[in-house]
Amino acid sequence: MLRIVICGVGALGSTCVQFLRAVPDTELRLVDFDRVESKNLSAQWFVKASLGKNKAEAIKLQLASFYGLKAEAIGQRLGPHNAKELLAGCGLAVDCFDNADSRLALAEAARAAGVPLVHAALAADGTFGLVRWDDRFVPDREDAEGAATCEGGEHLPMIGVLGSVLARAIQDFAKNSARHDYMVSLSAVTRTC
Repeated sequence: MLRIVICGVGALGSTCVQFLRAVPDTELRLVDFDRVESKNLSAQWFVKASLGKNKAEAIKLQLASFYGLKAEAIGQRLGPHNAKELLAGCGLAVDCFDNADSRLALAEAARAAGVPLVHAALAADGTFGLVRWDDRFVPDREDAEGAATCEGGEHLPMIGVLGSVLARAIQDFAKNSARHDYMVSLSAVTRTC
């Protein structure tokens, strides 16, 4: 049984999780400290009944309600102080964070624990995205002041494509340990490795 920890279940993480429901012999651990706000409903996989709930718990409930699937929800902020604990027992870590500090803390803990890590990142202007394994990923300061977020639904088509491509990369890893990277743009999805 492969335990997959999805770190950050906002726009990319919540979209990806929808497509992981059919991956055999896996368990999901969902990590996110944030709560569902009304502004999240247009670009993230939450229903109105989720408003005010912790995002990880809300996704857990939706997986159970819609598909009869169980998942573990951890409503904590991942950081250097708890990353090792949150990765305990997992065979794959998935980075869907929207800030460099969390990405770096996760990457450091995954490397130290020998846990494979795949990153997903969306450009602030929504024109391209990446799915890249840790040894080929360099986080930037995308959380700099003035950067666009995934709120409002403006980038919803790109979020959907990137989330599904990330799910495909996870499926390939779960099936045969393949580690494919992808570049996703408005005109193409390209496997780069």
